[in-house]
Amino acid sequence: MLNESTYLLGLYLYLGAAGTLVLYTAWWSWRSWRPFWAALVVLIMAALLLTPAYPGPGVATLAPALIVAGFQLMTEGPEAAQHAIKPLVFMLAVGLTIALLLQALVFRTRGQARRGEKTKVQPDR
Repeated sequence: MLNESTYLLGLYLYLGAAGTLVLYTAWWSWRSWRPFWAALVVLIMAALLLTPAYPGPGVATLAPALIVAGFQLMTEGPEAAQHAIKPLVFMLAVGLTIALLLQALVFRTRGQARRGEKTKVQPDR
């Protein structure tokens, strides 16, 4: 069985691997895609990989909600997985909201500034 130190070690390893994957995806997508799409993909990936949930009723430890939901769906059905699916849906909605706010407040102004610079008429000298 797991004791507290091995549980924490496993949790830290998972969080480190998921965080590294999210950071690598952010680095790669910022170089390849438009800012809104990169932010959306990174936030959705972070929500899916880093959201915690309790594996079952009466359990005091946390596990990744995506893994808990997958196991519960396969073994006990969709009703048993609701406790893990709800936080996933909530965090996905938060990620989508943040990406839309970034598009409306940050990324749009950058694009408008670039378009404004290109359309300026240079005076003849």
